[in-house]
Amino acid sequence: MTNLPPHTLSDGRQAVCLAETDSLTLLLDGAPAARFAAVREPGQLSLAPQGEISPLLPAAALYALLAEAFRSDGDVRRVSLALAAAPRLAADAHRLGLFQTLDAAGDAVATRAAFWQLPGNFLSAPASGLFPASLTVSNHHQHPLRPPKPRGEVYRRYLPEIGETLSFRTVDPEADLDVFHDWMNQQRVDHFWEMAGDKEAHADYLRKLLADPHSHPLIGCFDDVPFGYFEGYWAKEDRISPFYDADDYDRGCHVLVGEARYRGPGRFPLWIRGIVHYLFIDEPRCRRIVGEPRVDNVRFIEHLQNHGFVKRKEFDFPHKRAALVVMERDVFFDQFGL
Repeated sequence: MTNLPPHTLSDGRQAVCLAETDSLTLLLDGAPAARFAAVREPGQLSLAPQGEISPLLPAAALYALLAEAFRSDGDVRRVSLALAAAPRLAADAHRLGLFQTLDAAGDAVATRAAFWQLPGNFLSAPASGLFPASLTVSNHHQHPLRPPKPRGEVYRRYLPEIGETLSFRTVDPEADLDVFHDWMNQQRVDHFWEMAGDKEAHADYLRKLLADPHSHPLIGCFDDVPFGYFEGYWAKEDRISPFYDADDYDRGCHVLVGEARYRGPGRFPLWIRGIVHYLFIDEPRCRRIVGEPRVDNVRFIEHLQNHGFVKRKEFDFPHKRAALVVMERDVFFDQFGL
């Protein structure tokens, strides 16, 4: 049986996919709705219905089927599904973006690179991508007007490999001040962030970031226990923009892991995939995620490069020499995503 949590549909019903060696069974509110025979080939999984598909099965429920197909085998790049017997279901699923192609014979194909760009149930707040495009000017740059920051949790993702849930929420300057203050005053953190100080200064810093339309300060949690601080930003109007040709919806992120038990290479792939995934699916127009760590943070830069980021160059800020690191959208979803 799968370890993935149920996929909740817009009407509140829940879809779950149960995996066996040569088949996948889709349940809707606990009742079998469809069973598919599975044939595995290098890089591809082919699914064909075994018996009838329930006429009450909504297309959105197929998300759970594809999520299990891609999660259970990281080498699968494509999933094909024979849906000639359910043309309406196939057409609706194609329209939802669950499948990228649908031919006249009713064969639908989903690709890993496209599928994990769907928000699924990952987003806990309205996406930035819903905000209409409208140009403005700040910091001497023309850029799209940015949406207001959501309050509370913005992203939640269950991690079957460790049996824990990763989440991110917008910083609360009062509730999160103690932990933020503690992290910033750690010698290891201060070496790179240079922000050791008193609580009043840290509270003021967080309040200013929350009032700044271009930044989004976040607290990262494992099973709702805070472990790190993440500072998302829009690159076009950020200090990094003079050093590369930023697109209107490029985003960047500063990160720190404050809790010792969550540091190290074992946890790194889990939270770096999570924050990058959030920034991309929150804004579908975002083409790349950038960063500018200090060049002497060698181990961190190496971890980033091992997980899809490319070091483009080194450059000088007034306060540090930095490395420009870039994650392209297509690289992330095709090779380093879910």
